[in-house]
Amino acid sequence: MLIPIAFFGQKKPVAKIDSTSYFIQLATFNKKTNNYKAALSFSQKAYNYAKANNNIKGQANALFSLGLTYFDLKKMNDAIETFTKSADLYGILRPSTDYALCYYYIGLSYMGLEEFGKAEVNFNKAQYIYDILKIDTSQFLNLQKGILYKNKGNIELATKLFNEIISKDDAKDIFKTKAEAFYQLGTIEEKMSHNNLAANYLSRALTLSEKDKNADQRVKILLELSKVYEKLLDVKKSFGYLKAHTDLKDSLSHLNNQKLDANDYVDFKESERLKAIDQMTKENEAQQKTNKFAKLITILAISLITILSLLSLSLYKNNIIRSQSNVVLKEKNFELQIAKDNAEKASKARAEFLSTVSHELRTPLNAINGITHLLLEDNPKQNQLHYLNSLKFSGNYLLTFINEILEINRIESNNIEIEYIDFNIKQLLLDIQNSMHEIASKNNNKFTLDIEEDVPEILLGDPTKLSQIFINLINNALKFTKNGEVKVVARLIETGDDYSRINFAVSDTGIGIPDDKQGTIFESFSQGSIEINRKYGGTGLGLTIVKKLVDLLDGEIHLVSKVGVGTTFDFELNLLHGTKEIVVEKPKTYSDDILKDKMILVVEDNKINQMITKKMLEKKDIKCQIIDNGEDAVEILSKENHFDLVLMDVHLPGINGTIATQKIREYDTVKPIIALTAISLNENREMLMSFGMTDVITKPFEPENLYRIIAANIG
Repeated sequence: MLIPIAFFGQKKPVAKIDSTSYFIQLATFNKKTNNYKAALSFSQKAYNYAKANNNIKGQANALFSLGLTYFDLKKMNDAIETFTKSADLYGILRPSTDYALCYYYIGLSYMGLEEFGKAEVNFNKAQYIYDILKIDTSQFLNLQKGILYKNKGNIELATKLFNEIISKDDAKDIFKTKAEAFYQLGTIEEKMSHNNLAANYLSRALTLSEKDKNADQRVKILLELSKVYEKLLDVKKSFGYLKAHTDLKDSLSHLNNQKLDANDYVDFKESERLKAIDQMTKENEAQQKTNKFAKLITILAISLITILSLLSLSLYKNNIIRSQSNVVLKEKNFELQIAKDNAEKASKARAEFLSTVSHELRTPLNAINGITHLLLEDNPKQNQLHYLNSLKFSGNYLLTFINEILEINRIESNNIEIEYIDFNIKQLLLDIQNSMHEIASKNNNKFTLDIEEDVPEILLGDPTKLSQIFINLINNALKFTKNGEVKVVARLIETGDDYSRINFAVSDTGIGIPDDKQGTIFESFSQGSIEINRKYGGTGLGLTIVKKLVDLLDGEIHLVSKVGVGTTFDFELNLLHGTKEIVVEKPKTYSDDILKDKMILVVEDNKINQMITKKMLEKKDIKCQIIDNGEDAVEILSKENHFDLVLMDVHLPGINGTIATQKIREYDTVKPIIALTAISLNENREMLMSFGMTDVITKPFEPENLYRIIAANIG
């Protein structure tokens, strides 16, 4: 684990030797000759000289040298304290490899103390600085990451990193890292009782360790080999490796005692403590003399000097506080930046994954729903009708699930905006009640509305999001209630000059929610239990969407429920008063005569979707021509104008549908072009229309909706 840094961290020789560099070189030389007492002394002298000359970089270099000496002596707490001081000083300067190395060695010191959480924080800081410097650190930091993963129990990730290390050539001293990687893989296989494989890894680790002459590493490898061969019942080899381990451990112990006598270390620390006390005493004496002189001056000009003294003292303290705060802030900024980058990457990856999955599922789902529709329209046999209806139900269920995933993704990615339009709240609730009449009848439920008279009819807000909230809550209430009652209540809480605060409640007399499930009921994919999921179905996303939409509208939703009695969800919203009367328009209908003998160009690259779209159009006596790319669409429409309308898939090979439409609009601004899209996270109707699309049809599309939109644009 303790790896020399040959390329990324080696100190560069300086051309001009000052006293600080000279003392550091003496310290390094004495460490090579095993005279650690002198090494400590020279590192401290280097620091004292640099501090006396106010040399920030010199102080940082001297403390780094002192930290390495503590590290070699396995005085990990002293090493951490010294490296941290060095990092604080390097932080004042421009980012450098020395700065990154401080955090790297702090991480190694915490690894030696088995404080793996703190080790990981400091390795991340080192990685962040190396990234700024655009230096590849995989040669040595991946090993530490692998060891951290292993200690966290994430064996799969750890094994992957170790295997990447051992697969590399032995060039550039990589064998030093490979020995540790082989050792770690050996211990993993040993815990999994793969003893033969463990023995193989550990033997290869021992060979590389001997090449590196890393005695500390060989000690632990020999001990693990002894344990593995004991499990393999090879007593002779087990004893041989154990004896080699003991002999080498005794030799190392003797060597470590030669490095620095315990009394020498205590004497060094005590000497430095006494020097610090002596320095403070001298500073105090000097301060006392200054104070006496200040008193004398104060007697001569008390008013002026008092003001100047107070001002000077204030500036002095402010400078000290500011300097200390800057160091702390830099430290915290690095930590926050690392955490922010990781959080943003995770959030972006999750959003892109869900968006891609939801988007890609829509294309095959369009084929499933389309073929099912065509088969149902083709007078199937009675014994086939049940299967086709089941297939249609499953397709619609999957579409609902995908839409809910995409809706959650939009909300969480802040890719959704609140509308402020006039709407009739009573009419909105009545329309929802009418649309759910069939669901209520299915479970023999009584579904009622109770809207107080003083609730304003015309309000200003987002009726679409309110509809989503009510539909999800009411649908759940009707689904989990049989032979009971579901009620929606709207009450006015308070009113102002331009707003009203309204409480909405959806209550039922259904199965209720257990107390232990109520705390997690708004989490994604959460339902009362597995049994409830199997019995009643559902995605477990409806209440998550409700919670997020209520939060988006600055409301707060509450839950009251008792098993066997029923459930009530209620929330309050501040809604502005509307300014105009709402005219309810009836849905526009179309006549098949409008569609008959019309010529449509279909631009679609998916062969199955080509077939389905063509069959659907021919059902209405529509003629069509199919091409599979945007380039051909641009060329055909630039020469032929007998097409009444274009159905343009957005995602095409080569230029996509939006770019193709943009090019067509350069010479034809009239012809209707309707976008066919499985709308993803970053797409919306307004974006598609901005490229010149006339209308948008979302995949998988309902046949009647397809005909209605075509008729509206042709008519």
